[in-house]
Amino acid sequence: MADDDLSTVLNGVGPRLRALRRERGTTLAQLGESTGISVSTLSRLESGGRKPTLELLLPLAKAYGVPLDELVDAPATGDPRVHMRSYQRHGMTIVPLTRHLGGLHAYKQIIPPGRQQTGELEQRVHEGYEWLYVLAGRLGLRLGEHDLVLGAGEAAEFDTRTPHGWASAGPEAVEFLSIFGQQGERMHVRARPSGQ
Repeated sequence: MADDDLSTVLNGVGPRLRALRRERGTTLAQLGESTGISVSTLSRLESGGRKPTLELLLPLAKAYGVPLDELVDAPATGDPRVHMRSYQRHGMTIVPLTRHLGGLHAYKQIIPPGRQQTGELEQRVHEGYEWLYVLAGRLGLRLGEHDLVLGAGEAAEFDTRTPHGWASAGPEAVEFLSIFGQQGERMHVRARPSGQ
């Protein structure tokens, strides 16, 4: 690898670390507790003030549950398949479907049955835009003051500055796809007219 290429790879680590931490909703203090790395070191890593080392990146990769090459954006080795590791959050299983930390993020989410009633959901608000598509089961979506139930094959999209939360709305687990744009990117779905 040429010096210029190495410098580009190293300079990209900080922004990827910051994006991954924000995506997971983790503070620097929480990350410091789970990795044993000081908050100031983590902050300098994210801002580019400290060069990433293997001793720093290994505990971060473990804390996030991602391969080390995702943190350093290692060049692809020719295999086009996406091999992402799932993680648990708020009682749900979340499987990232996109590799890169910028732009749109796609996830498959699985919520076990009986997690909680839609009306009891803690709603969250944050910047961005969300698109959901239910694969199986029934998804209870609380959007502001509205309670909706989406079945398999149904989709919803909304501005995430609107209070929102979701849960399984049936006796079985619900599986759905989620595409999220932190900068407010929206899905553009084109359908072919019938009869063509």
